[in-house]
Amino acid sequence: MIFPDLGIGTIQDQLWLLLFVMVRIGAALLAAPLFGIRAVPVQVRVIFAGAMAVFILNWLPVRVPEEMLGVETLVALVGEAVIGLMLGFTLQLAFAAPLLAGEQIAGGMGMAIATAVDPNSGSQSGVVGQMLGIMLTLIFLAIGGHLLWLRLVVESYALFPPGSDWDIGAQAWRVASFASQAFATALVIALPITLVLLLVQMVTGVISRSAPSLNLFALGLPASVLAGIAALIASTPLLTEQFVTLAETAIGQVGMIARPDGAGAP
Repeated sequence: MIFPDLGIGTIQDQLWLLLFVMVRIGAALLAAPLFGIRAVPVQVRVIFAGAMAVFILNWLPVRVPEEMLGVETLVALVGEAVIGLMLGFTLQLAFAAPLLAGEQIAGGMGMAIATAVDPNSGSQSGVVGQMLGIMLTLIFLAIGGHLLWLRLVVESYALFPPGSDWDIGAQAWRVASFASQAFATALVIALPITLVLLLVQMVTGVISRSAPSLNLFALGLPASVLAGIAALIASTPLLTEQFVTLAETAIGQVGMIARPDGAGAP
């Protein structure tokens, strides 16, 4: 193999191999919702990617292009980055579902103005969506989803080694299909609570028409907030079931992307 001379002796060959393997892992960690949040320093992600690359080089017979500065190597690096981004972005779509459902619920409750800093992105987002996002995160960690995802990232080097043929169009279609499924899950999560809030708003509207002297805003806003909180508490078992299914489906989609034959998660 032809490696650029860094003047560090015999370890430079292993260093180039390590950097090559770290591309896919680093891209996956950057796009993943738990490992790529702003609260995790970049140095930690780099060290973690390097540690995983060391184990992968010892566990799996990873082959890299002959010339590290050649066009073939650059194309392979781009492919490695795309694979890693897809592996992490699939989880990102799953974690976006509760945020979308929370925005719809907060709008019906009249709490759309109640926002806080989202630790994942650093931007402002609704408190209801953040609460649902925390629930999904805890459930995802409880079922060991982070460990299964890391396992699939490692296995992707054996099932789809660097430089092998990979149908990016088919994998992108899988990601898009899972995005529609995640949005449908967000609708299922928000629909029961939204229906309860709609019923409360209809009742307050009838009351306001029957007694015009009543202040609709003083009556409707507290009723919507209380009804929304009660509906969230009552629908907790449904939310738990939906979040578990969403997390398992996300892991399954990552497994289908990591395998060229689309065999699914282990």
